[in-house]
Amino acid sequence: MKLRLDNVHKSFAERKVLTGLNLEVNSGEVVSFIGSSGSGKTTLLRCVNLLEPVDAGSIFLDDDEISQVGRDPDPIRRRIGIVFQSFNLFPHMSVRRNITLALTEVLNKPTQEANAMAHSLLKRFNLDEKFDAYPDQLSGGQQQRVAIVRALAMNPEVLLLDEITSALDPELVGEVLDVVRELKGSGITMLIATHEMSFAREISDRVCFLDSGQIAEQGSPEQIFTNPNDDRTKQFLRRVQAVGKT
Repeated sequence: MKLRLDNVHKSFAERKVLTGLNLEVNSGEVVSFIGSSGSGKTTLLRCVNLLEPVDAGSIFLDDDEISQVGRDPDPIRRRIGIVFQSFNLFPHMSVRRNITLALTEVLNKPTQEANAMAHSLLKRFNLDEKFDAYPDQLSGGQQQRVAIVRALAMNPEVLLLDEITSALDPELVGEVLDVVRELKGSGITMLIATHEMSFAREISDRVCFLDSGQIAEQGSPEQIFTNPNDDRTKQFLRRVQAVGKT
């Protein structure tokens, strides 16, 4: 599996968010995106998942241009899952049903098989006792972990994680990041937009610094965080370090 973005542009009204962004991601690679708010991290992930159409440029998955106008997004989203910062669980459905809904309604799996898959994934991430609970009975960290499980249940090739800890209290961040640590090396490709610099440094194969809708610099975590080349990267990391985020 290879994901490729060629000269991608995206604007909202007069605000240019992505301005000719280019990126290649290989199968199994973990790539983190860092940068100031408004630099384009979330928009990049939403374009990859086809939640936002690109204005210009192309997005390819295995040399198949998935960003073509009129393309049915559903088959693509089965291959590219996304987890949002706001959990987006259905409050009127149990944990079990939140996870199995797409399995039974989209993939047409029998209820018993879908339930078994949900139970297995929940057990993998120490949530099996929450099988019949409802979202309002869970902590924020547990809700986010269930949201990750829901995405994994579709067996995606690519998992997009959009600031998945930003809505959590600090003491709950670690349990969510532990899930991502467990996933690394499982073969799934991950694209992570994050403000957690220490986590990006630990988990990533590659770190991309976004500025003004482009990748200003990319490299290994060691290179980006200890010896960045671009002045904008240096300035950003100095600001982050000043507020204790590294």
